[in-house]
Amino acid sequence: MKNIIKISLMSACIGLGLSSCQSDLTSLNDDPKHPSVLPSENLLATALYQSSYYMDNPSVNFNNYRFFTQQWAETQYPDESQYNLVTRNQPRNHFNRMYVYSLNNIKQAKINLKKEVETDDIRVNKLATLEIEEIFIWENLVDTYGDIPYSEAFKPDEIITPKYDDAKTIYIDLIKRIDAVIATIKPAAAGYSDLVYGGNMTKWKKFANSVKLRLGMNLADVDPTLSKTTVESAIVGGVISSDDEAYKFKYDGNTFSNPVFDNLVASNRNDFLPSQLVVNTMSSLSDPRMDVWFTKVNGVYKGGVFGELNDPYTNFSQLGPYFRSSTTASNLLSYAEVAFLKAEAAARGYSAGGTAAVLYETAVTASLNENGVNPTNIITYLAANPYNAANWKQSIGVQAWIALFNRGFASWNFTRRLDSPALVNPPKSNLSSVPYRMPYSDQEYVLNGANVNAAASKIGGDKATTKLFWDKF
Repeated sequence: MKNIIKISLMSACIGLGLSSCQSDLTSLNDDPKHPSVLPSENLLATALYQSSYYMDNPSVNFNNYRFFTQQWAETQYPDESQYNLVTRNQPRNHFNRMYVYSLNNIKQAKINLKKEVETDDIRVNKLATLEIEEIFIWENLVDTYGDIPYSEAFKPDEIITPKYDDAKTIYIDLIKRIDAVIATIKPAAAGYSDLVYGGNMTKWKKFANSVKLRLGMNLADVDPTLSKTTVESAIVGGVISSDDEAYKFKYDGNTFSNPVFDNLVASNRNDFLPSQLVVNTMSSLSDPRMDVWFTKVNGVYKGGVFGELNDPYTNFSQLGPYFRSSTTASNLLSYAEVAFLKAEAAARGYSAGGTAAVLYETAVTASLNENGVNPTNIITYLAANPYNAANWKQSIGVQAWIALFNRGFASWNFTRRLDSPALVNPPKSNLSSVPYRMPYSDQEYVLNGANVNAAASKIGGDKATTKLFWDKF
């Protein structure tokens, strides 16, 4: 009952106002006859699940990344593909899932870990895992909203209404934190597990460097010098180099189910379709992944018109069985994505471990392999769709956008940074252009009004059409 009361009260504290009331609510969980502290591993497991599930969630009530990249279309209720971000409060819902359900658990896990009996090396590795996951979530937040509460967040005894930090300043700090935590890792130590890498610290290190690589590439057009040094350092340090090293949260289909399954199958939502833009683009390239991903209508692939109230669902290609399993992992930083980032780095003149053309082929091949395309078809596809050095942004941008289909956040970074493929604002859009960021949570205007208003003014207006600091073109 005490937990139920706490959860009910927490709903009144959602947003960063949670920090100010968390310490008062904690006592409601105290059982004087059976005192206990939730183990750090349990808190990490909760944070891993919450962050993975909701970064990957296609629900119209959350992040809507798949509509921001125009890879999915809707039939019955096209509000989200018309960029209505108000009715369902997506900005609030994603903000709360990342801060309250993800970061807050990691912060508490770090506190609890200090009191747990562990060997020094295992304690160091547990702390490193928590720190790397926390950085990963911060990256999602800053690349979704821009300036956010960061340095003053989660300080209930000192600050009730935290300021919004400058997004580039956060970037710089995250890069420093990655370097610092990597230096602490003890790869040989064993003795605990986690839900992503099973306690394999070599893989956690590669994941941390891959997050650093992604941060570095996003800086390319706003701070080329910092971008180059960050990217090259990450690659030298060792990034994800196989599908086995990708950051995947695995679902068992019982306790945890894949969020796409939950929305397409368990919720029986006959509405989501591959968009006409995706289907037509892939058709023009004779892309063999279509046979894996989509169904046919009368022998052909037919995508839904983005942002329009379409004909009946059955008149269009649908997302196939590949996306409908309850046990499919959320692949939130894949080998293919890392390979495309390296190809882009080489195209920009960075030292990336190969030429842009070779790394481009590596990236495309990684995605085709991931989707079970046979070697003969891979060779044919690469021959028909070679790297174009004269228009590398289009070559890399379009292929990354396809490879990252159903990985909305990762794909959104590429479309914002490379502006390829060109996304057209639908005729019935609620915005003046396609979205470049998520607006701030409406609850922040109630709980933290002065700071969120200052942030909105600083970035040029709290609008979905306001570009992030690194999105310069």
